[in-house]
Amino acid sequence: MPREAPYLAVAEALGARIVAGEWAVGERLPSRMRLAEEYGVGRNVTQRAVDLLIVKGLLEGRAGSGTYVRVPRERLRMVRSRHGSPSLAAAKERGRAGAWDAHSQVRVPAPAAVAERLAIGVGDLCVRTRYEFLADGQPVQLSESWEPMAVTDGTPVMLPEKGPLAGKGVVERMRSIGVTVATVVELPRPARATRAQANLLGIGFGDLVLQIERTIYDTGGRPVETADIVIPDARREVAYEFAVDGR
Repeated sequence: MPREAPYLAVAEALGARIVAGEWAVGERLPSRMRLAEEYGVGRNVTQRAVDLLIVKGLLEGRAGSGTYVRVPRERLRMVRSRHGSPSLAAAKERGRAGAWDAHSQVRVPAPAAVAERLAIGVGDLCVRTRYEFLADGQPVQLSESWEPMAVTDGTPVMLPEKGPLAGKGVVERMRSIGVTVATVVELPRPARATRAQANLLGIGFGDLVLQIERTIYDTGGRPVETADIVIPDARREVAYEFAVDGR
C-alpha cells in the first residue's frame, strides 16, 4: 500500500497533541523550524501540516507573530448546486444563515481582468455589487459581482438588490428581461485572506480561504455576470452537488 504523505502524518501527530491539551487555547506553537527538527522533516512539510490544521480549525495564523491554538469552531457546509442558489447546511443550522448585506455602484468601468471574463472592452460600464453574507449575524462569505450595463441598463433589474426582483438572483432577474441563463462556470482556488478580506470576515490576515471565480452565461454563450466569492476555510466547507442524467 502507498505510504502516507509525510505532512499528513505530521498533521495527525500534531493535531493529537493539540486535542490532548499540550498547548492551551490561545497559546503559541513552536516555530516551523523547531517542529521540523522534532519530526525529522523539512520545513515545507511542517508548513503543509500546519496549513491543514488551520483549515480544520485547530490552529490560526497571525501575521508576523506565529501560529496559535484557536477556539474550536464548527464548520458549516456550503452546498453549491446546479439546481439553484448556494445554500448553507449543517447537522443543526444556527441562526439565519443566508442573510446578506449588499452595496451596488453603477457605471463602474470594467478593469482588464473583469472585462476579459465578461467578453467586453476594458472600461466598459458595469454594475458592481459587493456582498457580505451572514450567519448568526456574522460575516461568513464575501462576493464581488459585476454585470455589464449593456445587458441591464434601463431595465427594472439593473440593481441586483433593488426593484421588483430584489435579491431573487441572477437567473430570475435575467429571465425577466428576456435573457435565459444556460451555464454557470465556477473555478475554485485556495488563497490567503488579504487584509481587507480578513477585516470583513473577522479572520486573521493570511488565513486560508477558498476563492471561487464564477461566470454566468446565457444560451448564446454571452457572459452576463461574473463574481469573485471568498469563503474562509476555517468556518465553511464547500461541497458541489450535481445531478446524474440517467438516460
